[in-house]
Amino acid sequence: MAQSSARKPTNLTINAALVRSAKELGINISQAAEDGIRSAVSKTMADQWKQENQAVLESSNDFVDRHGLPLARNRLF
Repeated sequence: MAQSSARKPTNLTINAALVRSAKELGINISQAAEDGIRSAVSKTMADQWKQENQAVLESSNDFVDRHGLPLARNRLF
């Protein structure tokens, strides 16, 4: 999701008071919206990955709980 990707004009409906405040503060509304969407996409993708891999993560955690870390004896701290 590179920021330099091709841009696509999009219509958004945003609270008027929020837009007014953003303009008064000199906030680039398009960039702020893009940043927010990027953040939401990233979070949703991470949540989906966790859900899809939940069984594997639980299995790995169970193994460590039962047997400890595989190379723990080699740790210097």
